[in-house]
Amino acid sequence: MNQRQGVFAAVEAVVGTIEGSKVELSERQKKEVYALLFSMFKSGDIEYRGGCPDDAKLLKYIPGLVNNWLRKDPGLNGNVKYEAKNPGSRSGAGDEQLKAMKALAAVTSDPEALAEIEAAIEQRKAELAKAKQQPIDINNLPEHLRRFVKVG
Repeated sequence: MNQRQGVFAAVEAVVGTIEGSKVELSERQKKEVYALLFSMFKSGDIEYRGGCPDDAKLLKYIPGLVNNWLRKDPGLNGNVKYEAKNPGSRSGAGDEQLKAMKALAAVTSDPEALAEIEAAIEQRKAELAKAKQQPIDINNLPEHLRRFVKVG
């Protein structure tokens, strides 16, 4: 089973039948869910890409997994659509230049320098967003809509 199904099964085993309301786990219940998931991972009942990690990594991984699915799984969160608290906060997370500029901003105290750095960060984010856009093939558009495509 996948990890989402595994978390749901473990939570249901601890709290009983889940009736569409938000699941809140006590500390004792969390520990029980963690223990169940640990044994499910070790037995191979739950998929883990790249093979099951060592016990220490798995024990560190499981609490975050449970918290993630308690927030995101409609069966566990009371049928609420998940909304990220800070949408877009991970934009450019893989870009080394953006990481370096954010690190520089974190250690800069001069307001003028900070403003310039933040402007450069926003410009880089815009460049990355533009690079993600798929090119539009004018030939696939109806004739009357082709005038809206900017060339160049």
